[in-house]
Amino acid sequence: MKNIWIGIDTGGTFTDVVLCDLSTGLYTYHKLPTATGEPAKAVLDGITEILELATVSTDDVRFLVLGTTLATNAVLEGKTARTGMITTAGFRDVIELARQRRPHYFNLDVAKPRLPASRDCRIEVVERIAADGLEVDPIVDQEVENAVRVLKGKSVQAIAICMLHSYVNPVHEQHARNLVKKLWPEVYLCTSSEVLPEFREYERFATTTVNASLMPIVDKFLERFEYGVADLGVKVMPRVMQSNGGAVTPGAVRRIPVNTFFSGPAGGVVGCVGLGAELGLKDLITFDMGGTSTDVCLVQDYEAARKDLREMAGIPVRTRTIDIHTIGAGGGSIAWVDAGGLLKVGPQSAGAHPGPAAYGRGGTKPTVTDANVLLGRLNPKSLLGGRMAILADRASQVIKQDLVPKLNIDVVRAAAGIIEIINVNMMGAVRVISVERGTDPRDFTLVAFGGAGPLHAADVARAMGIRKVLVPPRPGLLSALGLLHADVRGDFSITRLVTFSPKTLKWINSGFDELRRRGDDWLKGEAKRNARTQRSWMLDMRYLGQSYELTLEIKNGRLDQKSLPALVSRYHKRHLDFYGYDMPDQLVEVVNLRLAVTIRRDAPPPEKRKVAGGTTREAVTERRKVWFPETGFVTTPVYDRDRLPANCRIVGPAIIEQMDTTTVVPPRATLSNMKFGYLHIEVEPLPAKGIA
Repeated sequence: MKNIWIGIDTGGTFTDVVLCDLSTGLYTYHKLPTATGEPAKAVLDGITEILELATVSTDDVRFLVLGTTLATNAVLEGKTARTGMITTAGFRDVIELARQRRPHYFNLDVAKPRLPASRDCRIEVVERIAADGLEVDPIVDQEVENAVRVLKGKSVQAIAICMLHSYVNPVHEQHARNLVKKLWPEVYLCTSSEVLPEFREYERFATTTVNASLMPIVDKFLERFEYGVADLGVKVMPRVMQSNGGAVTPGAVRRIPVNTFFSGPAGGVVGCVGLGAELGLKDLITFDMGGTSTDVCLVQDYEAARKDLREMAGIPVRTRTIDIHTIGAGGGSIAWVDAGGLLKVGPQSAGAHPGPAAYGRGGTKPTVTDANVLLGRLNPKSLLGGRMAILADRASQVIKQDLVPKLNIDVVRAAAGIIEIINVNMMGAVRVISVERGTDPRDFTLVAFGGAGPLHAADVARAMGIRKVLVPPRPGLLSALGLLHADVRGDFSITRLVTFSPKTLKWINSGFDELRRRGDDWLKGEAKRNARTQRSWMLDMRYLGQSYELTLEIKNGRLDQKSLPALVSRYHKRHLDFYGYDMPDQLVEVVNLRLAVTIRRDAPPPEKRKVAGGTTREAVTERRKVWFPETGFVTTPVYDRDRLPANCRIVGPAIIEQMDTTTVVPPRATLSNMKFGYLHIEVEPLPAKGIA
């Protein structure tokens, strides 16, 4: 019997599908446009089509995982559900007041973020828990009942219950939840003690309201997805990728949909870690450029960087994620001229529909893809192995009409300007995750993937001083392929804000016991019998009086008096390494306890790629004029990647084409087709330019 695994990555422009037959080691790949109005349709169509391409039955599917940007796009586009909040009397404006930090010091017209729960839908009730967990004022049922009446009248679809100090004692939130559910069973509902049981009420309230606002959106999508998969005849329960790099059941996602932010991009990072282990490359910068955005991440010693807080549309969301930095720069990014006459690119995107003008779907705005077509970097006739026709004349026409008159330059210079600006924008993203965090990117390998990543990777690497670029065999489908490498993972946290001393050990260990209980409960819904589980325990620590923490791992979820001095010494050293100084005489306190539970899965086998046996010259499909900054238009050989022989070397300029992407090898760069079909590009850095 066959053993089929399927990974689906649905993005803003394309949906990518990968099928692996573990019984034979063969892979099947497919790519189709995303249906913007109905994202589940492209997912189900992709499953149907790839099963037909691989000529396998739905009965053979043993693992199916989805990566989606649905939650991210809903928040960024302001398309979340109407949401209400029930909170402690006097605290309904916490999410409005925020931290009173000015995002831009010299901009007096900064727009405030659109909050998930508007002020008229934030209802206060009498209740109070103190910071030590003791009850100050009991919760008044009548006020909760009145809040439900008001929110019903406001036609909210979801309610977030956010009460002061519920992270230390959730009894009032739990009581309010039970009462709301009794009065209004069909409403979507979550509490801050479930979503984020940590102190800092602003981040906790904001994260919980965002979570509530996504629950109806994600639930309807997953219902369509789950029923659709079942209707196709797939018997296995599908899984959904989370931001932390782990795949979980749809039920877990329904409860806490904020955990799916960067779900799709996380698959790409997991895939890069897997290929790094395969090739012995431990330090990578992942560079995923798609149709609407570019995602970058730093990988050191085979471990992707992680973080617990990030902003979404100006709202802080605290959840464990792979540290992916995203900018609005993709193949569909629109070029425009601002009021001062300067050329800009993005963050607006043409998306899948209408898309770039060159796609012939009605696009009327010049995009990065149109510029690449005009400059010969992209095939001016067709993409996707000939399945998608390209209209080069329309690409040239929109640039001439929209940009040339406003910039007073010729059409080639306008197109070159688009490429230069988008490259600078992406350099900034790479700088954020490397230079700005104390890491020299020149020591890393840039892994280029996504539909547009290999088009721009060499230019970005050269400008950053990075000498090595790696292009995987299926760069446009790596995020979907990475989903097949995902373990099952759950992250849990709880606040225990006390100084380290023998007197506080009991309180700290009670927190670890609570995390252990939560992890065990989670495993009941996620793990199969005889699953290989791993638990990682962590502490967020800081000097007394500080506002930011550093995280240290510990061996098990239990502390004793003997372990305290060594743990405190480790913190001093970590602080010294991170900040350049330590304070050995200062008291150290614990802030949050953390537990990561991982269910290990076998990795899919490496693809058995057949390397062509001919010569490099035989892989040339055509020669066309391609524009490069150093040369202008120059006749450049175009190679079919599938026909490149093993261990061949190509000196740039050159273009390498395949079904899912195009790789640009600029002048003064050398490409090698190494083992497993990976393309290695050695880039000569630009003279007299560093990384500052």
